[in-house]
Amino acid sequence: MRSPGSFADRQSWTTLLLGVLLVLPLVPGMAAAETTLERIQRTNTIRVGVANEAPYGYVNDAGELTGEAPSIAREILHRIDPEITLEPSVMDFGELIPRLRSGDIDIIAAGMFVTPSRCARINFSEPTYVVGESFLVRNGNPKDITTYESISRNPDARIGLVAGTVEYNYAMYNGVPSDRAPLYRSFTRAIDALKAGEIDAIGMTSLTARSFARQAGNAELAATRQFYPVIRSDVEKGYGAFGFRKEDTDLLRAFNERLTGFVGTDAHWDLVEPFGFAPDMEPDQTTASLCGDS
Repeated sequence: MRSPGSFADRQSWTTLLLGVLLVLPLVPGMAAAETTLERIQRTNTIRVGVANEAPYGYVNDAGELTGEAPSIAREILHRIDPEITLEPSVMDFGELIPRLRSGDIDIIAAGMFVTPSRCARINFSEPTYVVGESFLVRNGNPKDITTYESISRNPDARIGLVAGTVEYNYAMYNGVPSDRAPLYRSFTRAIDALKAGEIDAIGMTSLTARSFARQAGNAELAATRQFYPVIRSDVEKGYGAFGFRKEDTDLLRAFNERLTGFVGTDAHWDLVEPFGFAPDMEPDQTTASLCGDS
């Protein structure tokens, strides 16, 4: 009779342990972690972040997720799996990237511009449009605001900027002092300040300005003419795309494969025409070129 600590016993336990380890990978609970795309296909739900900014991505009065980006996202995701539904999460624009990275949402569908600094934090799909800038002003544009330079030159002009948007960079580069460029958490708060006379304009894309002017009935507020800001001799155009977490490469790949065959088609422009988008807004750059060395 062998003693409990004999070599033979130790050899038997070693053989048994090796057998267990060989079997473990076959146990369902030990399988590789589920990817975001796999979860979306399993649950038929994707969590979509919007900033309630028309016409890019917002929830309308009927509680429906709509706008240029959600409409395209719905079409593309249905091409991945017809059963996928979009679950909206409305938040301030500046919260979109942090909440995407933390896992609260799966995709940003807010018409977010592709910039190198953002590319360092998240991945972007290929662009779906290119657009210029404009200002939302009180009707009649009392301070004759047309560009960021016109604000910089007028010591009485004040511009409202929404935290997290590229308009902050445009204003600062063109010499608008910070004491004449207050930041607001949302477009709603900035518009309230404009109506109250606390500021003279709000920097935003031309489409957003036109949308807000229409909502106000064009009697109280107006959109200035579209222009392209210049920074370091470069003409700045806004290229909008969808945002994804860095690790969600399979979701981005599946999305992009279908998106690139859709953008620029008649079906694409028919889908987004109600939101003010047109074929002359077809992007002329790729995400790789826009991200640069990020």
